[in-house]
Amino acid sequence: MIVFERPNALTDRDTHYCPGCTHGIIHRLVAEVIDELEIEGQTVGVAPVGCAVMAYDYFACDMVEAAHGRAPAVATGIKRANPDNVVFTYQGDGDLASIGTAETVHAAARGENITVIFVNNAIYGMTGGQMAPTSLPGQITETSPYGRSPAVCGYPLRICEMLATLDGPEYLARVSVHSVRAVRRAKKAVRRAFENQLTGRGFSLVEFLSSCPTNWGMTPQEALTWVESTMIPYYPLGVYKDRSVREAEEE
Repeated sequence: MIVFERPNALTDRDTHYCPGCTHGIIHRLVAEVIDELEIEGQTVGVAPVGCAVMAYDYFACDMVEAAHGRAPAVATGIKRANPDNVVFTYQGDGDLASIGTAETVHAAARGENITVIFVNNAIYGMTGGQMAPTSLPGQITETSPYGRSPAVCGYPLRICEMLATLDGPEYLARVSVHSVRAVRRAKKAVRRAFENQLTGRGFSLVEFLSSCPTNWGMTPQEALTWVESTMIPYYPLGVYKDRSVREAEEE
């Protein structure tokens, strides 16, 4: 009996990600949900610029490449033109929380019926480890060799908390994949986000705290420990908005 195999929604290709990077785990969770919901034939993914720029090689569903930061705008156009499609974006923090901040905020404010997968590894991964909008205070990067200074660079953006102040979003959750238990919880959040789209409830975003051993200068094991010990206290896990729960409480 087969108990573990590659999801149908993933292609049979080796990825380009660095050893210990958790993009592969997140890819698998998205693909498993697509398989379980039996929506591969109607799903369209939008890949941005960043470490996941070649996600079109790894997901078996239709994929569209977007300009840097513009994935939510592209996804909006696809979904409005083809409302029966299931549309998701897969974006890193440099893409979503920096050059694409406006697209993210306004797609959420409009309540676009799309699903956003947001990978937060607190650094610019593809371009060599520069400070990102999500880099932590004191974090050493290529462009903050003495650590990020809030007095000079401001504070990190907490995307889920910021978007939770808007009326438009349906579901906002922050998860992690640093442990088996966390992976299982993360998958439930991804499934919920896709189900919301299938039922027409609107904008859903799942933020993943992810490791970047190469640019953090750590081993894969050390990087996962750093996610738990340092990232999670600054970016607490949990559901930041769930309109269906609020509606149920009001009934």
